[in-house]
Amino acid sequence: MNKTVVLKAEGITKRFPETIANDNINLELHKGEIHALLGENGAGKTTFMNMLYGIYMPSEGSIYINGEKVDIKTPFDAINYGIGMVHQHFMLVESLTVLENIILGLKNQGVIINKTKIKKEIKEISERYSLKVNPEQKIWQLSVGEQQKVEIIKVLFRGANILILDEPTAVLRPQETEPLFEIMRKMKQDNKSMFFITHKLDEVMAVSDTISVLRKGKVVRTILKKDTTKEKLAEMMVGRAVLFDFKKEKKETKEKLLDVSNIEVYSDIGLKIIDNASMDVMKGEILGIAGVSGNGQKELVQTIAGLRKTPKGKIVFDNIDITNKSPRFIAESGINYIPADRIGMGLASDLSCIDNAIMRNYYKKPILSKCIINYKKAKSYTDKIVKMFNIAVADISSPIKLLSGGNMQKLLFARELLEKPKLLIASYPTRGLDLASTEFVRLKMLKIREENMSVILISEDLDELLSISDRIAIIYKGQIMGIVDSDTVNKNQIGLMMAGKRFKDIQ
Repeated sequence: MNKTVVLKAEGITKRFPETIANDNINLELHKGEIHALLGENGAGKTTFMNMLYGIYMPSEGSIYINGEKVDIKTPFDAINYGIGMVHQHFMLVESLTVLENIILGLKNQGVIINKTKIKKEIKEISERYSLKVNPEQKIWQLSVGEQQKVEIIKVLFRGANILILDEPTAVLRPQETEPLFEIMRKMKQDNKSMFFITHKLDEVMAVSDTISVLRKGKVVRTILKKDTTKEKLAEMMVGRAVLFDFKKEKKETKEKLLDVSNIEVYSDIGLKIIDNASMDVMKGEILGIAGVSGNGQKELVQTIAGLRKTPKGKIVFDNIDITNKSPRFIAESGINYIPADRIGMGLASDLSCIDNAIMRNYYKKPILSKCIINYKKAKSYTDKIVKMFNIAVADISSPIKLLSGGNMQKLLFARELLEKPKLLIASYPTRGLDLASTEFVRLKMLKIREENMSVILISEDLDELLSISDRIAIIYKGQIMGIVDSDTVNKNQIGLMMAGKRFKDIQ
C-alpha cells in the first residue's frame, strides 16, 4: 500500500441543534488504500462521509486533498476533486430513467446528449461489475437491489479516484459480493482509494487495509487489519462480546398458519414476476426467503400483505381466505409487514418519530380518543419504543429523516413487532444495522418464534437465514426452486438454487 496521503481530515466536528454528530475526527486515507469505517448506528460515520462529499459543511476542522486544504461546499465540488459517493439511502429521482439518473447534473454532456455512447459506457460498466440494469427503465420500476446497482454505476461512470462506499453490498447476493471486492482490489492496485462503510465484519476482514472504529462521534481507534480480528472489532464497536451464532430449539410444529397456492403476480410494468408460486408457513416457524434482489420476493410478500393482487391462486391465513383482500383487512387478521424500502414505503420521512411510531394504531385506543389522536398517549408510546429498542434520537418530535438509517430501521421494526402479529413479514430487517442492533433484532425474531408467532424473513445474508430460519424458500425468476430445512442445506446449495437450479437437481 502506498503511504501517500490523498485525503486528510483534521479536527472535523459537526454540530446539529440537538447533538454533536462528529467530535474532533482525525483520519487519513492513503493512495491505494481501502479504509473501513465501523461503528454503531448514530456513531457519526455517514455524517462524516457526507462532509467529505459536500452534503454537510463541518462546524470546525479542515479537509485536505493531496496536501491541499479544500472547501467542499457541494457534491459538485467533491466530484471536481475526484470524490464519488455511493449513498446508503439512494440519491435517485424515481420518475427518471436509469440513464437520466446516471448523467443527472453532469456538465460535460453538452446540449445534445449522445444516448448511444452513454448506453455503451453503462453497458461496459454493468458487464464489468456484474451490475445488470436496463438504462431505459424508470427508477420507480426497479427493486431496491437494482436501485443500489444504479448508484454504484453512477459513481463509476463519473470516474472517481476517491470513493466513499456506504454499505455497497447491502443488497447484493453472495455471488456478487466477491466480484465487487475484486473490482475494489483492482482499483486499489490502480492507486484509487476508498472509504468503505459496512456493518459486516467478514467484509471488513476480506477487503480492507485499515479500520477505524467510531463511537458517539469520536474515533476510538484506527488499526491495521492484520493486527486485529473480527471478535476484537466487534468488542471495540459495542463494548462487549457479540453473539454471532444463534441457538434455536428444533420445533416439530404441524399446524399450518399460511398457505400460498399457485399464485401469479405481475410487476409494475405488466410483466409476470411471480409464476405459479406455492409455499406455507407453520405456526411458530421462521421461514426464510432467499433470492437475488429483483427475482420476485418483494412482489410475493406484498401480495400476501394485500399490496398487490393475484389473478390466479389462493392465499389462506389462519383458516381465512385473504386472497386479494385489502391491506387493512389483512393487517387486522394478524399479518404485519416490514417493507424493504424503509424510506419510500415503511416510513414518512418528513413526519415526526411520533407520527411514524403510531402509524399502525393511530385509529385504535388508547391513541385515538373520541375521534382525536391523543398525542400525550402517542408520545408515551413512542418513548416506550425508543427505550425498548435503544433508538438513538435527540427529539421524538423531530422529523424521522434526521435519524440514522439504522435507527429508522429499528423504529420501523419495533412498530410492527409491538402489535404482536400472528405473522410478521420482515424484508431485510437487519439491513444497515450495527452489530448490537442486528443481534437484538435476530434475538427478537427468535423470541416471538418461541411465543408461537411466525416470521417470513427475506434476506440476502445467507448466514442470517441459516442461523435463525427453520426452513428456507429459494426464489428465482418468480418461481420457488425449493423449500429446504436450514439444518441440512449449505450455502453452496442455496447459491445454486438462487441461480436457477431446483433442489431436486442438486442433491
